[in-house]
Amino acid sequence: MNFSEELRKENEDIFALIKAHPFVEGVGKGILPVDAVRHYVQADYAYLNGFMKTIGMAIGNADHRDDIAYFSELMQFSLHDEIQAHLCFCDYINVNYEDLQELPLPPTGDHYVKHMMYHAQTGTTGEAISALLPCPWTYYEIGKYINEIWQPSDNHPFQIWIQCYANTEQDVEEMCARLDEHARHASEKEKTNMKIAFRKSCQLEYLFWEMAMSTEEWPSIKEDIKK
Repeated sequence: MNFSEELRKENEDIFALIKAHPFVEGVGKGILPVDAVRHYVQADYAYLNGFMKTIGMAIGNADHRDDIAYFSELMQFSLHDEIQAHLCFCDYINVNYEDLQELPLPPTGDHYVKHMMYHAQTGTTGEAISALLPCPWTYYEIGKYINEIWQPSDNHPFQIWIQCYANTEQDVEEMCARLDEHARHASEKEKTNMKIAFRKSCQLEYLFWEMAMSTEEWPSIKEDIKK
């Protein structure tokens, strides 16, 4: 069993929770609360900025040119292709995409980005890939799952979003292969760190959907000022 296959097996519980999440089911059914979609898009825009910055950190710490080239290619999907998925959601809620940009990350998204950055900055390239991989992997499986269960038609309101991720199998396989290559040369301690990074990212992927559905915000505490 390859290292990536081992990770997938160990985290089946989280993958199953993600597929059963009400937001994901709403995508499949074509019906979602407007506020949840708005919250998701504005948070995901900021998250992807953090995802790309994490890739930049991984490039800075990479020892091999092929890793640098790979990370550069990985950044292109987040920078360009995922815009279409966001626009699909914006059309659904009739909101301009620009109005949902440059807003602060909610607590869960903030935690997720800093988690990835930590492993990219302080860990090995294998750790960085482990922290980044759950995002594209879970989204690919979501898109594939929705196609299999709901079989969305061409006029499904989220068809563009669904197919954007359902068609990323090759990208995920390439990322898994690169992770497996690093795992083959990793120490047991590094592989343990890779497993920790991967599982926490899986857990945060689930919590990201929770964050969207609950429209999670930072708490605001106001103190009464006595005169």
